[in-house]
Amino acid sequence: MSVKTLSAVAHHFSEGEILLFDKPYGWTSFDLVSKVRNTISKTHKIKKLKVGHAGTLDPLATGLLILCTGKATKMIDNIQAEQKEYIATLKLGATTPSYDLESEENGVFPTEHIDTALIQEAICSYTGTIEQVPPAFSAVKINGKRAYEHARKGVDPELKAKTVVITNIEVISFEMPTLILRITCSKGTYIRSLARDLGEALQSGAYLTDLRRTRSGDYHVDNAWTVDDFLKQVSEQKTKEEVK
Repeated sequence: MSVKTLSAVAHHFSEGEILLFDKPYGWTSFDLVSKVRNTISKTHKIKKLKVGHAGTLDPLATGLLILCTGKATKMIDNIQAEQKEYIATLKLGATTPSYDLESEENGVFPTEHIDTALIQEAICSYTGTIEQVPPAFSAVKINGKRAYEHARKGVDPELKAKTVVITNIEVISFEMPTLILRITCSKGTYIRSLARDLGEALQSGAYLTDLRRTRSGDYHVDNAWTVDDFLKQVSEQKTKEEVK
């Protein structure tokens, strides 16, 4: 199975391909799955093609999203269980209800006391095995409905903490109010929740302004397709098949 090369015949999409994508900003994970499945199905006239993703990315996040086709969808659980790496940009001194840019700022807090030593102390307190409460604006189900459905109606859903593992947090840069971190963590970690928690640990506030997934297991975003490049490659592949 290939990563950034496509098989010569459509049959291999059903047999199983692992495809790496650099998910665009504003797209849901399902948007990308739907686009890829429809493109392959229509181009190669495949009536029923299984396509699934190995780990959701929020619409406001970019970066690595792994898609599996055909029989390779059986590998999704194993791929999804791998350690993830993210580059996260936080704004210190403020909060939003969604812990990111989906909602407007609802609080402003002092930042004069924050320095690199305090940041390192906060990072240490959230490295390792921790209990993390998911964001209210998340896809976690509560009584059959997604948490964000309640949150967008102004209802504050009660969410239970989940155990996650944050292997490492590295400061890439810090210039008030912007803090950029490289984070390696387990499946199920909400970086938005980590931003909230770090803000509280800094005796201030924080929320996520940018998030990019760079790695999942041994798969890296540097080897990923852009949507446009993939569509072009599928089209060129089909043309070559027709010429034969």
